[in-house]
Amino acid sequence: MKPHYPLASALLLSGGLPTLAHADFIADSKASVEMRNFYFNRDFRQSGARDKAEEWAQGFLLRMESGYTDGTVGFGIDALGMLGLKLDSGDGTAGSGLLPADGSGGSQDEYSKLGLTAKVKVSNSTLKAGALHFRSPIVSANDSRLLPQTFQGALLNVQEIDNLTLQGGKINRIKANSSTDYTEMTGNRIGGSSDSFVFGGGEYKITPQLTAGLHYGTLEDIYQQYYGTLLHVLPLGDGQSFKTDLRYSQSREDGNFRDLDNKAFGAMFTYSLGGHAFGAGYQRMSGDDPFPYIASSDPFLVNFVQINDFANTEERSWQVRYDYNFASIGIPGLTFMTRYISGDNVEVAGRSREGKEWERNTDIAYVVQNGPLKNLGLKWRNATVRSNFANDLDENRLILSYTLALW
Repeated sequence: MKPHYPLASALLLSGGLPTLAHADFIADSKASVEMRNFYFNRDFRQSGARDKAEEWAQGFLLRMESGYTDGTVGFGIDALGMLGLKLDSGDGTAGSGLLPADGSGGSQDEYSKLGLTAKVKVSNSTLKAGALHFRSPIVSANDSRLLPQTFQGALLNVQEIDNLTLQGGKINRIKANSSTDYTEMTGNRIGGSSDSFVFGGGEYKITPQLTAGLHYGTLEDIYQQYYGTLLHVLPLGDGQSFKTDLRYSQSREDGNFRDLDNKAFGAMFTYSLGGHAFGAGYQRMSGDDPFPYIASSDPFLVNFVQINDFANTEERSWQVRYDYNFASIGIPGLTFMTRYISGDNVEVAGRSREGKEWERNTDIAYVVQNGPLKNLGLKWRNATVRSNFANDLDENRLILSYTLALW
């Protein structure tokens, strides 16, 4: 399938940048190629389910970012070229999300896509139009598979006032990780389809330790959402700190979509001591519906983890987490994380609020710090999920990555 080329980028490439020769445009440009070797294995443990999803693939990501032309208004172009190659996908084991389906129950041997982005800068503010990959409390692109997900639209970032960052924009299409086509957006778990997500908000650093945020988004004809955040880091001296991360949102229907009601509260507390970090979290869903967000994107929830989001109707969930950075004992680049999340009180059809689930995650990662293999990374991600209303899963992901700066 042919990749989509955003109109704004195409216009710039065809002559909208008369001053490409300016030094800042060239001197500030950068390019890199990232190689990802990704093995994915998901075992389905309950009776009556398929046996497993298992695939192995190689990905290449070429990122090119120009600087800006000289003058009060600067122009530039970014490009993201992606290629995915199948290394192994046996009969009946497709569907991992690494590769697109081939229409006969298997996966395609290869796929590629190109994202072009036009950008304009005035003072400390930038406007980007075309292919977008960004993260915010109201909408975030996913990057948990072989190739990243992208949006199509426009994104404005404004940083003209000290300690205040504003962001807003409009998205009209989404391209999934393993897809070459932009499609309309749908609501996760709640259905519906839309070609417009309008959003805006900002964060203000009240003190060096305290930041507050407020965001708003509307997936046209599906839902409206308000999101407030509060982040505080308390230094305790001697390599110690205590971080408090609070999140609250309210969501309701938009247009003529069916009645929708969700309130979500999340809190994560983390005590750090040297290379250790001990975390505890709580998440609560209230209302008649699950937490709404754009399907395939990442929700901004404290208990959104490797597989589950723990955002079902009326669900309550708890998390305990431990991180260790081995740099504290002289092994920089080696990190470890483990966490356990338990959810209950889920509304299940015919069983009132008897739904329960839990998930356990472990990540071990190492990035070479020096020498000819500098930036070579190896990560193992393991997850176990058990539920009385959804799939029981055991999952392993092994990711080998290397990023090479071209200039």
